[in-house]
Amino acid sequence: MTHSVDTLVIGGGAMGSAAARELARRGIDVALVERFTPGHTRGASHGASRNFNLSYAEPVYLRMLAAALPAWRELEAETGTALLDQVGIVNHGSNPTFDAVARLLPEFGFAAEFLDPAAAETRWPGIRFDTRVLATPQAGRLNADAAVTALQQSARAHGARIRDGARVTRVRVLGDDRVRITVEPQDADGNPQGDPESWEARRVVVTLGAWTTALLGPAIALPRLTVTQEQPAHFAEREPGLIWPGFNHTPAPGDPRYGYWHSPIYGMQTPGEGIKAGWHGVGPISDPDARTFRSEPTQLHDLQRYVRDWLPGADPDSFTEISCTYTTTEDSNFVLDRVGPIVVGAGFSGHGFKFTPVVGSYLADLVQGRGAPELFSLRAARGPVRA
Repeated sequence: MTHSVDTLVIGGGAMGSAAARELARRGIDVALVERFTPGHTRGASHGASRNFNLSYAEPVYLRMLAAALPAWRELEAETGTALLDQVGIVNHGSNPTFDAVARLLPEFGFAAEFLDPAAAETRWPGIRFDTRVLATPQAGRLNADAAVTALQQSARAHGARIRDGARVTRVRVLGDDRVRITVEPQDADGNPQGDPESWEARRVVVTLGAWTTALLGPAIALPRLTVTQEQPAHFAEREPGLIWPGFNHTPAPGDPRYGYWHSPIYGMQTPGEGIKAGWHGVGPISDPDARTFRSEPTQLHDLQRYVRDWLPGADPDSFTEISCTYTTTEDSNFVLDRVGPIVVGAGFSGHGFKFTPVVGSYLADLVQGRGAPELFSLRAARGPVRA
């Protein structure tokens, strides 16, 4: 038996769930297939906290942020779920874009202010600041797990079919409006469960994160998508009950104080779990099907040192490790494009989650023959491919 649907979305993380929701809201017959079970920790959309960071100097992203804020609030109202807590974000360190960010944010409806380190430490005593601080009070924290659940709840309410435990193993383009997809049912441990199924669709949306290249690589010329295992941690709060902003901290090249750093640092308070902190995008390159889920010892040790040096409100010796995948392009810009009947959404890791409902709209636009920003095109210039 062959199942038929107008549009099949492959991958039920944040972006795939947002795409399925938006397509269903537009009256399109859509199904979403996801390899793993709800709440799994194999990809990039799990966990209770992501920064809703506003500190961009690129107008494309600022326009997306201006659309994302009301879109998150709309999803909250529709599903009765709290998703975005605007606790603010503070940025400090050697970031040359701060002045441009502070100048541009008001043009898109967002506030920004500079504080000196002493004033910032009085306001936020859990953090030690080393330079002037760019504060964005309308930024904040998203609950990732709750967001994916809410997106799928809404998608179902608008008529989308959602199928878990369904691994796509092959995508064959048979024509401009016809794609055949092979789906293998599997159990929660990833073992085959039943006979393979055949689906046919007019359009396919692929939002597979770390598995994108493995499925589409032979058929579509994708940019290099690097998959790493990132390993932040939650550190215990020394004074529970304080409200922390999210934070981003950029090192100064050549300054010996940052000699042990692996990258800029990011972090946020995760209610009930502690202060999340992590290096940005420098985890070991990883096969998503063969991950260790264990932190690389040197990076973990240095992350503890960062907490000791810069986060007096957190305990560097009391922590819980976290493991997730990053899938990134060379220039850190997303991939949002269509080739024939196949729509691709990829490369969101590190800064994409905040844009989820807007990305869902772009993916639905691509299905319907409209475009996404040229910055995200498969034809866009990317950084040099490294061996």
